[in-house]
Amino acid sequence: MASHSSRALPVPARGRASNTTSGGARASRSAASAGLATVARATPGRERVGELQRARIIAAITELARERGPAAVTVAHVVARSGVSRRTFYELFEDLEGCLVAAFDHAIASATAVVRPAYEGVDSLAWQARVRAGLKALLEFLDEEPAMGGLCVVDGLAAGQTVLECRERVVQRLVDVVQDGARTPRAGSSAPLARASARPAQLVAEGTVGAVLAVIHTRMLRASAKPLVGLLNPLMAIVVLPYRGPAAAEREQRHPPVKRRRPAQRSADPLRELDMRLTYRTVRVLLAIAERPAASGREVADAAGISDQGQISKLLWRLEHLGLVANSAPSISRGEPNAWMLTAKGQEVAAAIRRQTEH
Repeated sequence: MASHSSRALPVPARGRASNTTSGGARASRSAASAGLATVARATPGRERVGELQRARIIAAITELARERGPAAVTVAHVVARSGVSRRTFYELFEDLEGCLVAAFDHAIASATAVVRPAYEGVDSLAWQARVRAGLKALLEFLDEEPAMGGLCVVDGLAAGQTVLECRERVVQRLVDVVQDGARTPRAGSSAPLARASARPAQLVAEGTVGAVLAVIHTRMLRASAKPLVGLLNPLMAIVVLPYRGPAAAEREQRHPPVKRRRPAQRSADPLRELDMRLTYRTVRVLLAIAERPAASGREVADAAGISDQGQISKLLWRLEHLGLVANSAPSISRGEPNAWMLTAKGQEVAAAIRRQTEH
């Protein structure tokens, strides 16, 4: 659930900030917000590669936290899953805790992007309708993104003090949303629910949110095949009962059962299948060819910022060996320039890079 107006579910403030060489993460986020795609078309530079590597590290630690529990995840696990080097990990994050904080931050931001529009898209006076829409969107998010949802609800509890503090702030925003039920009129009435002195205390809202989260937490621990969105009606009854009474809670229970929507088809991640590390130079060469089809080796080197011709030859050979690029020159006569193009597989990988770096 997200709160209304200024109390909408926020991205929590970061605790221990992740570090980058030469401010890479901060620069990459700035480049993204300024139009990363435009920058990349001009020069597929370090910012875009750093953002790709950061995104894959965050995705990896989120998955691993769900599979192993945060306490059992190591940097070695993360770099193996993400396909980046240990050195790159420490260029982007101070330590494993900083990486977990960034992953929690990302999970909350992703949930907020789904829940807030659902909550705020309903008539501002219809408190129950807003809460139902927001809660439904949240439950669907948890069903469709179990790794990020697990980090928000379950795994974040074991992810260290900084994540716990971030989580506490998010829960407080949810408490504020629920407590709005004591301040808004009943349906069909212009009068507030009760006089200010008789309004339910904040403790009631805290208990209500705690009960809802406890039910979701327990269901997620069971790894039940039943969709969480099926809990919408009983959870809404829990939320409504202290604010609208037993009759309103009963009406929430009588809503038609909500079925899990068909999940979107997810294409396989071509980056995960590569037998290679996503090094800065390798990705820059691939992106340079994507933006400059039929470029010669020298043109690729210039676009990728690589001055050593021996190194560019080695990188091109490696990408060709992986089936990502091919020399499309009509002739291989001595002295004829190469014309490097992406293969179909290379185009899939380039598209995956764009999806993971454009915001």
